[in-house]
Amino acid sequence: MTTQRAVRRRLLATAAALTLAGCGFRLRGARPLPFASVQVTGAVGGDLARRIRKRIEAGGTTRVVSERKGAEAVLELTGAGREKNIIGLSGAGKVREYEFVQHLRFRLLDGAGRELIPETRLSATREATWDDSAILAKDQEEALLFSDMEDELVRQLMRRLEAARREG
Repeated sequence: MTTQRAVRRRLLATAAALTLAGCGFRLRGARPLPFASVQVTGAVGGDLARRIRKRIEAGGTTRVVSERKGAEAVLELTGAGREKNIIGLSGAGKVREYEFVQHLRFRLLDGAGRELIPETRLSATREATWDDSAILAKDQEEALLFSDMEDELVRQLMRRLEAARREG
């Protein structure tokens, strides 16, 4: 009996897989960018700029070039910043809750210098409770939150770059 159940389960799993494959279901992947090469420039450096370059190249259809001369598009990273705001205090006046904000400003130009995307500000926000008795753990949590927000900003940026349209 157990072998019959195993065979039935396999048949049901195979039927489900064939049904999903037959209807055209597939995971959404990255959409290609509408340009073959891009130069990434600007005042933003460090880990965020590296993540952006890596994500652009991971799409497989667009190269990041070092000179403007060979670029179909220029991504100017005009600014980035982090904020840590107090949003809650205990009755004793100690911080109980913080709001963390990270933002990125950018614009996209075509190879001739025409603006494809005007200067845009992206932001990501997280909130976290605070406990003075676990400062080391909270510092690590803060670093993880900012890293997660950088990933979110890169995803937001990529969606905008994917939607960029060139004029005739």
